[in-house]
Amino acid sequence: LPELNMKLKSWHKKVLTKVVSTQSTGRVYNAVNGEFIAPLKGHKDAVYCVCYNRDGSRFASGGADKTVIIWTDDLVGILKYQHNEAIQSVCYNPVTSHLISCTSIDFGIWSPEQKSVVKHKVSNKITTSSWTKDGQYAALGFYSGQISIRALKGGEERVKIDRPGGAPIWCLAWNPAKTEAVDIMAVADWNQKLSFYQLNGRQVGKDRHLGFDPGCLRWYPGGEYLLIGGSNKEVGLYTKEGIYLTKIVDMGAWAWCVDVFPSQNYIIAGSHDGSIKVTQLNFNTVHGLYKDRYAYRENMTDVIIQNLLQDQKVKIKCRDWVKKVAIYKYRLAVQLPDKIIVYELYSDDVSDMHYRVKDKIMQRFDCNLLVVTAHHILLCKDHRLQAYAFSGAKEREWVLEANIRYIKVIGGPPGKEGLLVGLRNGQVLKIFVDNPFPMLIIKQPQCIRCIDISMGRDKLAIIDETQTCSVYDIKTKKLLFQEPNATSLAWNTHNGDMMCFSSNGYLNIKASNFPVHQRKMQGYVVGFTGSKIFCLQNLTMQAVDVPQSAPMNQYIEKKMFHTAYNVACLGVTNNDWLNLANEALENLNLEVAKNAFTRVRELRYLEFISNIEERKQSKAAETTNNLILADYYAFKGEFQEAAKMYKKSGNEDKAMAMFSDLRQFENAKDFLTSSDPKNIKGLIKRQAEWCKSTNDPGSAIDLYMAASAFTEAIEIAGKQKWTDKLVEIMRQLDKSYVEDLRGCALHFKELGKYEFAAEAYQKLGELNSLVELYIESHQWQEAFTLCEDHPEFKESVYIPYANFLAENDKFDEAQEAYYIAGKPTEAVKVLEKLTHNAVAERRFDDASYYFWKLSMAYLKLANQAQSRGSEEEVNQYLDKFQDYQHRAEIYYVYQTLHRYTEEPFTSHLPEALFNMARFLLHNLSQEIPYGVSKVSILYALAKQSKNMGAYKMARHAFDKLQQLVIPRRFQQAIDLSSITIRSKPFQDKEELLPMCSKCSTTNPLLNQMGNQCINCQQPFVHSFYAFEVLPLVEFIPENGISDLEAVKLINQDPPTTGGKGWQETNQGDVQTMSFENTNTSRYDEDTFETRLQNWESMTSYQPVEVGAEILKKMPRSEIVVLKWGSPLRYQFIRI
Repeated sequence: LPELNMKLKSWHKKVLTKVVSTQSTGRVYNAVNGEFIAPLKGHKDAVYCVCYNRDGSRFASGGADKTVIIWTDDLVGILKYQHNEAIQSVCYNPVTSHLISCTSIDFGIWSPEQKSVVKHKVSNKITTSSWTKDGQYAALGFYSGQISIRALKGGEERVKIDRPGGAPIWCLAWNPAKTEAVDIMAVADWNQKLSFYQLNGRQVGKDRHLGFDPGCLRWYPGGEYLLIGGSNKEVGLYTKEGIYLTKIVDMGAWAWCVDVFPSQNYIIAGSHDGSIKVTQLNFNTVHGLYKDRYAYRENMTDVIIQNLLQDQKVKIKCRDWVKKVAIYKYRLAVQLPDKIIVYELYSDDVSDMHYRVKDKIMQRFDCNLLVVTAHHILLCKDHRLQAYAFSGAKEREWVLEANIRYIKVIGGPPGKEGLLVGLRNGQVLKIFVDNPFPMLIIKQPQCIRCIDISMGRDKLAIIDETQTCSVYDIKTKKLLFQEPNATSLAWNTHNGDMMCFSSNGYLNIKASNFPVHQRKMQGYVVGFTGSKIFCLQNLTMQAVDVPQSAPMNQYIEKKMFHTAYNVACLGVTNNDWLNLANEALENLNLEVAKNAFTRVRELRYLEFISNIEERKQSKAAETTNNLILADYYAFKGEFQEAAKMYKKSGNEDKAMAMFSDLRQFENAKDFLTSSDPKNIKGLIKRQAEWCKSTNDPGSAIDLYMAASAFTEAIEIAGKQKWTDKLVEIMRQLDKSYVEDLRGCALHFKELGKYEFAAEAYQKLGELNSLVELYIESHQWQEAFTLCEDHPEFKESVYIPYANFLAENDKFDEAQEAYYIAGKPTEAVKVLEKLTHNAVAERRFDDASYYFWKLSMAYLKLANQAQSRGSEEEVNQYLDKFQDYQHRAEIYYVYQTLHRYTEEPFTSHLPEALFNMARFLLHNLSQEIPYGVSKVSILYALAKQSKNMGAYKMARHAFDKLQQLVIPRRFQQAIDLSSITIRSKPFQDKEELLPMCSKCSTTNPLLNQMGNQCINCQQPFVHSFYAFEVLPLVEFIPENGISDLEAVKLINQDPPTTGGKGWQETNQGDVQTMSFENTNTSRYDEDTFETRLQNWESMTSYQPVEVGAEILKKMPRSEIVVLKWGSPLRYQFIRI
């Protein structure tokens, strides 16, 4: 049989067929029963190869007649094409509909979409072919030992593999597993070697020696195994790495072809003698379980150890057929065909998953069951049980009455472990590894299938062949209960009173003698730890988390709270914990309740229980069970039940307080049996608090007022800014409610309703607060009126009033207020502060005004000091007066020059700026006041002097500027002007020179004596508009004439000499009035001019002294009198 191939014939017929190629023709058989269906009529010679497409709807055949025929599933040939040589191999693409056909000289790729077959020449005979799982590449095996990998598109060669030795490649195949990340190709040649290659031609692993010439090779559908047959006359099973596992089919002749049923574990093989054999291949579960560690076989050669709780896995590659696996604590035993390997954990850590080889028993064993203990390997064969040390020595053998059906290690000291053994005759034995005598535990009439012992070693569960689960008390041998339809069972390793068993797709959990709790679950129960149930389903172990809610609730119903708590510790939901905690607390089992609430971190309930325990320890008289239950119901939210328990315990007031807190005031009234007004007010107050919290302030205020809680009512009304409510409350209160009235007044002040605040303070009689209110609200007239009746508040009122006036630039009134308050120095301090700020802020006009105000203030202080007779203070204050007068003039003038240098435009004439600069220059010869820039003064003087033709003065100013630090914006202009001014004549215009009004001396512009005449030393008087020198002469009355007398003399009419006065003439109809004045007002020898001419006789400047007669004769219009306050005298100046 050169080849056979199987696919589902058609999906609607659901018939498995096999197509067999023979040396004469092709034949079709039913693969299920072997019935011959029909021959393939179409080939003229022997058929060498057949192949089904991916869905079984088509198959292709080729043979010695050089023809490829495409057949339908109904065995109807629909297409054929020719090659020039016999067809050696045909292979359908697993993804597309392409077909590759190979001969000894070429290969072709056909698809239904193509009109012709594209053929590609080769240099050697092709013996086999195979497509990759994605259908993009095809591998061709040559008789010369080479392999060519061709692309689907164009058939171009992508990779060429030259095998050493040049033996014919008789079979090759790509791994069909779609889970593999890399395409792997298995290749078998007639050098008896098996090799594996990647798509890029790189070999994977080493060549494996087969020991025979391969005739066929096929992958298992999942890609995990290989089927290889040949000259060894059998078909063997190999791993995907090429490790030989076992013989599958004994053919009796060369095996030339093999295939696998698409969806079943059936293998069909054909041999050289024409026989076809079908074999079912079953993979038994090889596994072992100890608590949460599960070891099982994977891919026949690997052992997987899985921690079912932590979901961790580790793989041990044995590279041989794993026949048995056993696990116990930190030991693992693996039986291979010719040895047993014992592994151990690297450490004693329970979470460690790393194993290492401890010992190897290099013997071939034939056994049914295998278990491992700390120091022994135990093998079961029929009715014999043998114990071997890890060294391979047999230490003990037990010959039992019947065959062993079940064995389990139940623990014990190392080397003395106990075993549970179930026999076919129904006996259950306990055997200790170090004891040669078995002990009978239970004898049942039926064969044992499964056994397990409880955690406390006091109960034994047995499942017999009738699927009956029987539970016995080991000590009394008494049957406790039975459950039907059980297939497997397990006791809970954490609770000796709980077990589970599986039956007919259900999981059954049984606790104590309670009814069984069922839930759907497929598979077999093999372990039960806490809330985890280990279930074996479809060769896979699963850890199923099963909350122990049902058993816990069963114990709760019986009021067995401690047992219920132990069950809950195995694993329940948070709701189950809460249910247990509440049930225990309701039954006053505080210990269980506390532990349960701790599990779910219910801090509120834990605090509640702690409070109950403290009350019990203090032995409070009111702590009764009914009261505790009432508190619990209230805490839980069952308020009606809580009220009933409060009433039952005689605590109706607590029920009222509870309902009040809940804002259930109608319910509270039902429990208000006492008519005590205090309780009624308390209830009203609670209702008011609720209205406040629900944003109903109006109702809250009314309720607070009804409960006489005026403080709370005032607070709410103030917060809501309800003046009417505040007035209503205030007028309802008498003066005994001091704090409440103060609260009303405070809110009135915040709202700006000062008249109501004043009413509140007047009701209290707190005049101090009333004064503060008037001051705060600037109701000065009311404050003054109050001061008239209560002079003790004079200082308290007038000082804030003065401060208020000063802040509003009413300095005169502020000073008067300070004087009234008896604080004249405070007025001066305020002005000094204002003056300093004005200078610092460059408000020189304001500074000038403030300095003038300060000078007048110090003049008043000098007057007061004079009245006290303190001459020293008078002199000090007068010095201050003169200094501040001087500063006032300086800042007044400097304001104009400062603006001139800082601003681009000015409203002053050049002559005015020139005179101002000269004035400042002459008055700043010594000290320069703070804020005044000499650069600005000299710059203005230099610039205007140059413009006015005062070149000498300009040159002097520029020279002085060169000695100072000049701002950058002026530097270039000053440097340029300093140079150009030297081209001007070194003199000033004569008309610019000032003349003294007293001595008529012409003074230079740059006066070394300052602002006075260089001849008579009379100070110049300037106009404070254009600052030109005014024609004024100062004089003083002679000794003996007071200032008032001098003013009186000046105000008298000057004497007249002669003159007729008014004359009237009548000329007809015309009347004429005429005035004739013949007064010449001539001064005699002692005239004012005479006094002016006598200045040479004076060594220093002294004003002109005039007597009474001269004063009488002076015209009033030519006299200016400066009336300074005492202690200064009047200053007289004549034009």
